[in-house]
Amino acid sequence: MKLGKQDPKVGEIRLTPENTEDLWHIERLLSPGDRIIARTWRRFKATEDDAGEKKAVTMKLGVEKVEFSPHANRLRVTGKIIEGTPEEYVQQGAYHTIDIEEHFPVSIIKDNWMSHHMTRIKQAIAETKRPRLGMLVLDENKAIYATLRGFGVAYELELENSARKRDDKFDEKTQSFFGEILKKLQSSQVGKIIVAGPGFGKENLLKFIKQKDSKLAQKIVLEHCSYAERTGITELLKRGVVGKVAAEERAENELVLMDKFSTELRKDSGLVAYGKKEMAAAVAASAVDTILVLDELLRTDKEVERIVEEGEARKVKLAIFSHESDGGRELDGYGGFAALLRFKMR
Repeated sequence: MKLGKQDPKVGEIRLTPENTEDLWHIERLLSPGDRIIARTWRRFKATEDDAGEKKAVTMKLGVEKVEFSPHANRLRVTGKIIEGTPEEYVQQGAYHTIDIEEHFPVSIIKDNWMSHHMTRIKQAIAETKRPRLGMLVLDENKAIYATLRGFGVAYELELENSARKRDDKFDEKTQSFFGEILKKLQSSQVGKIIVAGPGFGKENLLKFIKQKDSKLAQKIVLEHCSYAERTGITELLKRGVVGKVAAEERAENELVLMDKFSTELRKDSGLVAYGKKEMAAAVAASAVDTILVLDELLRTDKEVERIVEEGEARKVKLAIFSHESDGGRELDGYGGFAALLRFKMR
């Protein structure tokens, strides 16, 4: 994400998304009642019978509906036109949809920018500077490849190996299996790739890759995990392996925080809180170390937003969870709003 013009008088901040994760962050920032200014296309008809011609316009739109599609790399914002230029191609009050795309700037205007909004922007800028991370778990029979994104873990490949040990073509089929994995890793634009599994498949794959693509092999870090399943990816995240390779990644941090929360809750240590009533009391008592909150809840619940703002004013750490991630789904089971405490409230 690139940060551009900032005009505090009118509450305007200009952002340029650089990847799919940035589009997701912008979607999380937007709420009904906000305004956006962006370049878009509007069909102009000279006469009623005219088929019309698309014209490029710069438009201010009142936000009513926001739809993010990570698979289509598209963020669609729908609402009524407030104003635009050239004026002859703009009909004030008419509905329009603006597609926000990578590398095209958009200005967001809010009546009240909250501190968690600015935290998200800073986070998006920091994430843009860090390369994405690839994670491959495999054994002799199966391989699963995923990448770590701003909005969680994206599973991109699940591949079966048809070779079996007593098969006459075992070596040939295994080489083909490794070849398919190699193609995927070569096409994935990541800085590092963790390759893990329960057996020797990871070492054999690395030997194969060293022979075929020595440059790619330098990106690979070998680790152990118990299963060549999606649970293997989760295991790597919970064990902090990802943090060793790419520090402060969002998805790992969410799962580590939820693991701490669940552990303290099971111990009945009194060092956790959840639910709005308990959270409000804990924040007011300056007992909170870290607030855990779902992005969706923070955007739609004014009471939650107020408690978070009070917490940040007291220098409480804030972890905003993606509602689409594994950690976010765990947090949702506790109402989407919880905390790790500095001291007991009872």
